[in-house]
Amino acid sequence: MNPITRRKLITTGTVAVAGATGLAAAARIAERYGLIPPDHGTLYGAGETLTYACQRVLTAHRPMREFPRSMISTPFVSPYGKLPPAFSASQANHFTDWRLVVDGLVTHPLSLSIADLRALAVRSQITEIACEEGWSYIAEWIGTPLSAVLREAGAIPQARYVAYFCIQHGLWDSVDIEEANHPGTLLTWGMNGGDLPVDYGAPLRLRVPRQIGYKSLKFLTRITVADSLKDFGKGLGSSSPEDGYAWYAGI
Repeated sequence: MNPITRRKLITTGTVAVAGATGLAAAARIAERYGLIPPDHGTLYGAGETLTYACQRVLTAHRPMREFPRSMISTPFVSPYGKLPPAFSASQANHFTDWRLVVDGLVTHPLSLSIADLRALAVRSQITEIACEEGWSYIAEWIGTPLSAVLREAGAIPQARYVAYFCIQHGLWDSVDIEEANHPGTLLTWGMNGGDLPVDYGAPLRLRVPRQIGYKSLKFLTRITVADSLKDFGKGLGSSSPEDGYAWYAGI
């Protein structure tokens, strides 16, 4: 990604506030600096490109919002659909056989147990998970930074995205390498001082606190490092744009 200053984006993108012509201009600016989201070709792609480019540049160093422990709220249990029989079998075994596969553009592919992740690195955060449907809650999330796993696997410099998949067929998502390496992006295995409950994605959930709730995929089984997402699913960056949601969902 070529460097671009806040002033340059504002001055060169002034026209970007002027309707459809502005959106087209914003798309050209975003393309120039390599800030094109994988779902840019959809109906709302121009607006999503503008959102992604502006947030990536103007808020690149914005820390995630954390809360005091006194603000931890009663979590909202979101529906997650039917889980395959393999999940029940693993749950009965206390998830000791659960593995996170790390592959793609890495020098050392990995297969990590939850115990392996716990031994690698630990970080906690008290952040809000906000759903596009309007509900939210604040919780303590405990896990291993995704960046630590990427270092362990040896993600190569050409890596631009990290795609992640869960045990539920057809559900997957991805983030750009910047989001993947943010210290708040966690492979979460704990919550509110204990193990992560099944209702909240046990044994492993990717927590992406700087984006909307559907990016924090539950029941994680694999992450794949890539330089392009065109060969994943329908090439839109995740299963969410296939259902009408944006790939990048910064908050």
